[in-house]
Amino acid sequence: MAQREYATFAEFWPFYLREHSRPRTRALHYIGTTLVVAIALFALATQRWWWLLALPLAGYFFAWLAHFTVEKNRPATFTYPLWSLAADFRMWALWLSGRLGSELKRAGVNR
Repeated sequence: MAQREYATFAEFWPFYLREHSRPRTRALHYIGTTLVVAIALFALATQRWWWLLALPLAGYFFAWLAHFTVEKNRPATFTYPLWSLAADFRMWALWLSGRLGSELKRAGVNR
């Protein structure tokens, strides 16, 4: 089945949430995103800039593990890399603030 093309981030966002419908998928994303933020802050605080090389590994390892083993779908980052990155941080921030549930519901995710 051909994947729909999205012209705006607003159109992409509900698709992104549906691609992350399982709580375990989202949890693995949260681990990766939290590690990315922690590593970036550590690199900034210590000025050990080589730690920034670990950012893609920390972020993508947990996300791709989730997609290939839990969700069993193709990561959206393969087609929409920048929007996927932005959506991952948005999902993480909404989760941290306790506001993700309404976004999931609006996107048709019932888990």
